[in-house]
Amino acid sequence: VAVPVQMSALEMIRNVTGLTGTKYGCGEGECGACTILLDGVSLNSCLLFAVECDGRQVTTVEGLAADPLGLRIEKAFVEAGAVQCGFCTPGMVVQARQLLQDNPHPTREEIQRGIEGNLCRCTGYVKIIDAIEAATKDLPPAPLPGEGGNGRSLRSGLNKE
Repeated sequence: VAVPVQMSALEMIRNVTGLTGTKYGCGEGECGACTILLDGVSLNSCLLFAVECDGRQVTTVEGLAADPLGLRIEKAFVEAGAVQCGFCTPGMVVQARQLLQDNPHPTREEIQRGIEGNLCRCTGYVKIIDAIEAATKDLPPAPLPGEGGNGRSLRSGLNKE
């Protein structure tokens, strides 16, 4: 797609491609509602210019529908009751995908740290953490084949290692 140079990746995703699963929350990189994967690394799309996506792999929550681990996470969210208003859910699911790609068997503390940049005002996080923990059942102990987790999350422009 052709976009103005100043357009954010979030605006392009929602308004140009019509993929509205990625949400606009704060517009400042603080809430995680707009989390996407760019070349397999989680980022807040509101802080990214659309032109920075040129020639790169952009994965939104809609893209996880074709991903076995993404589907596993989505199912776990539903089964654990981790979806209330649903506004934070797309970003949480995408961030959980990043987390489990890099660490298929995180502790509850690692899950909590792994979703730190994603805010939820409804659930209190317990059910979200339960869902992510449930999604780890029967996963292989190492990064998934072909994924080669990179251990990075660059949301808000910070390396969360």
